Amino acid sequence: MKDITLTSHVVMDIRIHAVTMKEALAFAEKRIMEGKPSMIATANAEMIMIAQKDPELARILNGADLVVPDGAGVLWAGEKLGTPFPERVTGADLTTELLKKASAMNWPVYFLGGNPGVAAKAARKFMEDHGSFSLVGCHDGYFNEEEEKKIIEDIKKSGAKLLFAGLGVPKQEKWLYAHKEELGVLSMGIGGVFDVMSGNLKRAPLWMQRNRLEWAYRLYLQPSRIGRMMALPKFMRAVGKWKKERRSQ
Repeated sequence: MKDITLTSHVVMDIRIHAVTMKEALAFAEKRIMEGKPSMIATANAEMIMIAQKDPELARILNGADLVVPDGAGVLWAGEKLGTPFPERVTGADLTTELLKKASAMNWPVYFLGGNPGVAAKAARKFMEDHGSFSLVGCHDGYFNEEEEKKIIEDIKKSGAKLLFAGLGVPKQEKWLYAHKEELGVLSMGIGGVFDVMSGNLKRAPLWMQRNRLEWAYRLYLQPSRIGRMMALPKFMRAVGKWKKERRSQ
């Protein structure tokens, strides 16, 4: 396969690739076909704000092989900074498209994360809706140090080429980055996507997704997320401040 050149923009010192869904899938396919260990991150406003106070996460995001623009806040920031992203590539949508590709290409897949039973339920629901894929392993997101070693060995022995980890930010990014070379797979942190896939958590209607209102729907379903949702207005203010500071330099 020919080389894929990735263009990136910087938002608050975090590099995010200006890719479409099609380009993200092409990149993933190339890395899997080459057998090159790689990590995909899905950057949204909350993750970028966490990275401002977590240098390790910031370093990991800037070192990830692909960072897609996930979230209305990131698209807004691109426009505000004069470096617009071509489209929103959400973790949920990219997961779905990668699993469809895995089905077509017969790539073995491993699910890690979520509450006990949720990842397996997510796999079953996906297969009912979209067709089967090769799930070679599944483990919830609760494990100690000893169990972690067994999980790593299980992933390696499974022959998986694609690993989805729903461990929450920043744990999933740190875990995947730390074990990237050892695992030897294409990996992606997906937050609560297993909950959506399993049907435990509904996703916003398509019209809300297209109008960048998915955050409002999630707040409606989960009022307890109000604290986390405050990251968006804080992010917007921080982007404005960061833009002014860059101009003055």
